[in-house]
Amino acid sequence: MNPIPLENGKYYHIYNRGNNGIDLFFEIENYNHFLRLYEKYIDPIAETYAWCLMKNHFHILVYIKETEEIDVTKLEYSSTDKPKTVSASKQFSNLFNAYTLAMNKRYKRTGSLFEKNFRRKVVTSEAYFKKLVFYIHNNPVHHKFTENIIEYPWTSYRTVISTQKTKLQRDKIIESFNDLENFKYYHTINQNLDEIEDLIME
Repeated sequence: MNPIPLENGKYYHIYNRGNNGIDLFFEIENYNHFLRLYEKYIDPIAETYAWCLMKNHFHILVYIKETEEIDVTKLEYSSTDKPKTVSASKQFSNLFNAYTLAMNKRYKRTGSLFEKNFRRKVVTSEAYFKKLVFYIHNNPVHHKFTENIIEYPWTSYRTVISTQKTKLQRDKIIESFNDLENFKYYHTINQNLDEIEDLIME
């Protein structure tokens, strides 16, 4: 069954893992390359609110821009033929395909790297949005990669609490938690994640 295409003007939790649970990232440069490709394919069509790259899976919280918000001059396609309409789902597929090709070439491997269809879940409320931001940033702690959120380098948490230049929607994220101190405090207390329990990948 084909998944429902991503719709413009909606917020999504997008996530996937390595095919049959295999690793997606083998060394530090792989994480950087994925983020470069993400900027190339996804930044033009979506606003990013939170992300986390784990060794064998990832989580991203995005808002898919309305068609009129998309600057088509910045779009990158996987083929030379410019599509008639801009498809957010296709852009994500382009990202994953480009990353897979790079990894297969670099490590002399063949076949799929990711599970077939990336998963997507519409974010339907402000409370769900905030819990999802926490869940994504807390993922390395949940999987015991680190004891503290701030110690793990491959999430958007450090970017939110920093002043570095970023395309992450830092101001909007902080605003949704009222201010930076509340954002930090929210990330220090245990959250009831029942709402997104079905999305937790073990």
